[in-house]
Amino acid sequence: MWVKPSHTCGRMSRRTVVTCGEREGPPDRHSVAERLARAWNTGAVASVFSARRPARGISPVFLALVLVTVGGGALTLVGTRIAVTAGIVVLVLAGWAVSLCLHEFSHAVVADRCGDHTVRGQGYLTLDIRRYANVGLTFVLPLLFLLIGGIPLPGGAVWIRRGLLRSRAAASAVAAAGPLMNLLLAFLISLLVPLVPPLLGAGLSFLALIQVLAFILNILPIPGLDGWGVIDPYLPDHTRVAVSRFAPYAPLVLFAVLIFLRPVASALFGLASLVYGAVGGDSTLAGLGQELFFFWQR
Repeated sequence: MWVKPSHTCGRMSRRTVVTCGEREGPPDRHSVAERLARAWNTGAVASVFSARRPARGISPVFLALVLVTVGGGALTLVGTRIAVTAGIVVLVLAGWAVSLCLHEFSHAVVADRCGDHTVRGQGYLTLDIRRYANVGLTFVLPLLFLLIGGIPLPGGAVWIRRGLLRSRAAASAVAAAGPLMNLLLAFLISLLVPLVPPLLGAGLSFLALIQVLAFILNILPIPGLDGWGVIDPYLPDHTRVAVSRFAPYAPLVLFAVLIFLRPVASALFGLASLVYGAVGGDSTLAGLGQELFFFWQR
């Protein structure tokens, strides 16, 4: 959801250890080797090299989420009503989890390109949902939002060191990358829908609609959301400090507003329908997918 900025520059200080006194003969080679080994595995040397040794490759956890998503889609092809309903629920929930990983990954990869290479050491480029700031906020809370109210609010964060980014425009680009990934996913999923059977297409269409909703909600210029992160670099320092005090609670307030103030929700969902149509989405299939997903409301 929002990108947590860190205002430290992240530079390491160098300490030189100087020993004084007379040397009593040549050093013991074994003791020197042992000391180097201990220094390598513990202390400052270990911290330096672990920071420079980024996690590589795609996380098995992310690949597992993709497989679960594919499995949910396959389940919709079984033909029975129970299997179709279960398949769509699994497809949408697991697919949403995959998109959460891609959302946070987009923040991180743009930050890396714009100067903050510490995201590599944090493992943000592995698509591992466990690497993000808070698994509860990144994974559990967004799924609950989706199940309770059909509101796709990404809830995670990647920690970006703003002082390492090249410019204010770069900081804005980092914030915008997440919502734009949701919009791109909506477009790509919509391209896939005509190529699959109708019931699978219904689940995919609802998943694509969720991506559009995530884009619109998250691009709003509300503190705590990515839309605020786009304009935040250009605001006065005193405004940013004042807003930061309640920014973590703003998404929860937005969730409550959308649940209890139906006119606001209707306006946002109406805008989402327009954007969804613009990216090639099928509203009829999305409605069927939504009905099957919220099967307990029928």
